[in-house]
Amino acid sequence: MTDEFADQDVIRRLLNESGTWAFVGLGDNPDREVHNQARLLQRRGKRIVPVHPAAETVLGEQGYASLADIPGKVDVVGVYRRAEQAGQVVDEAIAAGAKAVWLPLRVIDEAAARRARDAGLDVVMDRCPAVEWARRG
Repeated sequence: MTDEFADQDVIRRLLNESGTWAFVGLGDNPDREVHNQARLLQRRGKRIVPVHPAAETVLGEQGYASLADIPGKVDVVGVYRRAEQAGQVVDEAIAAGAKAVWLPLRVIDEAAARRARDAGLDVVMDRCPAVEWARRG
């Protein structure tokens, strides 16, 4: 994979200027990496929205069963699903009107990333929000 979906200006903008992050795959299991990433961004002032079939309340935020169920706008959709499921989540993010999708480390679907970019979304793929945040000091 190239760095086609790791533009530092896009990463900086998403981390600094976005307000609401929907985390697809975020359930109430604190041992999962998605939980750590959501907690980190929440502590950095982002509103997090858990998206999980169980629609659990996580980190004090109401969960939703799907992106389509979330009231209001979502700036960034974090795709914390297996790579083979990422394309479906990206398509749902496009349909829901998200402004960006972030596919974390080892979640790689270049075709889905291109669909999102072609639909006007910012795309980050195979990058960790915590690592990228640390790079910015």
